[in-house]
Amino acid sequence: MSTSSVPDVRSGRLSAAEYALRFADASPRLTQAQAVLEAERCLYCYDAPCATACPTSIDVPSFIKRIADGNLRGSARAILEANPLGGMCARVCPTENLCEAVCVRTTQEGKPVAIGRLQRHAVDALMESAQPQLFTRAPATGKTVAVVGAGPAGLACAHVLARLGHQVVVFDARPKAGGLNEYGLASYKTPDNFAQREVQWLLDIGGIEVRHGWKLETSAQLAALQQDYDALFLGMGLAATHQLNVPGESLAGVHDAVDFIAALRQSADLATLPVGRRVVVIGGGMTAVDAAVQSKLLGAQEVHMVYRRGPQTMTASTAEQQWAQTHGVTIHHGLAPLEITGGEGHVAVVRFTRQVEVNGQWTPTDEIQSFQADMVLKAIGQKLGNPVLGQAGLVLEQGRIATDAQGQTNLPGVWAGGDCRAGGLDLTVEAVEHGKQSAHAIHAHLSR
Repeated sequence: MSTSSVPDVRSGRLSAAEYALRFADASPRLTQAQAVLEAERCLYCYDAPCATACPTSIDVPSFIKRIADGNLRGSARAILEANPLGGMCARVCPTENLCEAVCVRTTQEGKPVAIGRLQRHAVDALMESAQPQLFTRAPATGKTVAVVGAGPAGLACAHVLARLGHQVVVFDARPKAGGLNEYGLASYKTPDNFAQREVQWLLDIGGIEVRHGWKLETSAQLAALQQDYDALFLGMGLAATHQLNVPGESLAGVHDAVDFIAALRQSADLATLPVGRRVVVIGGGMTAVDAAVQSKLLGAQEVHMVYRRGPQTMTASTAEQQWAQTHGVTIHHGLAPLEITGGEGHVAVVRFTRQVEVNGQWTPTDEIQSFQADMVLKAIGQKLGNPVLGQAGLVLEQGRIATDAQGQTNLPGVWAGGDCRAGGLDLTVEAVEHGKQSAHAIHAHLSR
């Protein structure tokens, strides 16, 4: 096999028209007629399993019935009462593993009601209406709450608290609010700047201030927030990425997939983004899929997505895996990274060890498989990685913040939710629920 060290990484592989076509909305919106027809497939089940399967407990039959009746505003209200980020969740939730997985229509017809697309239909109609704001604030309580992190958990917590009459200040390190919704999702899932339009809708209720450029770097900062505010919610997500810990990881051309996706999301001109002709993505989750597919869409000729275990343990849903394969990504299983080699300081080849499952354990063999690569994207998960939290006295479990069911930590007046909270699923919709739960718990605490 050739191991040429001359990298083929460049931008502008496609025409402007081709970029626009490739990065268009991955799931075209339903027309009004299509939405009504799909809504009428719903059986409006009593004790509907779809509602139980939703982490935010959206009353699915209720919102779908309102679509069938032509009441889109009422439908959107039913959604957003339960999930204030219902528009984004409609776009990115793995509905095939949640609400749609238990839809009764699947048993009868082999095809669930398109709950996610109907949810988007209702929320989009509201967002584009002359009066998109549904909610009003309760009378001011005089209480103030600090929220660290402007991701899904922090924004959901802030919105619920603001509705209840509290004043909220959200502290975030990045120049835009939204967290992973803004920086970590494939652009074809959230076109037309939807993440920021949803953030603006959330903030329009009033009572929420966002302060950008604030980084948690010392335990004194947390102590100051505890002192200055009546309650504190931590929703900072996972800032650090896991490393491969193999030789050659520091070579040029080896990047974190989350950084690659963030750069793509923030690019004003996709033609300026460089991509390798041959790309290897290491990982088996939705971030790996997003990075692999977007590499292909940017013009990569050959993209391999490599996972160390079997397909049954991949965290990317079956639909996500099929989406990757449909776009020309080759998925490999049972390959653990061994080393990355290159010439003149740039990656050229990634070598993997074949693994086999023996008694439930994945064991390396003597078989080696290599892929030529101009670019390697690491998508093997993230971690909290902030020593300040432990220094501040927070109890951690496997590197994340330990809480009770409502998100309260071991520190008085401090709650946590989203990816930084221990024991979660790392889903946007779950982060929203964490924020909502904690907001109600904080409200109860402040109302004593």
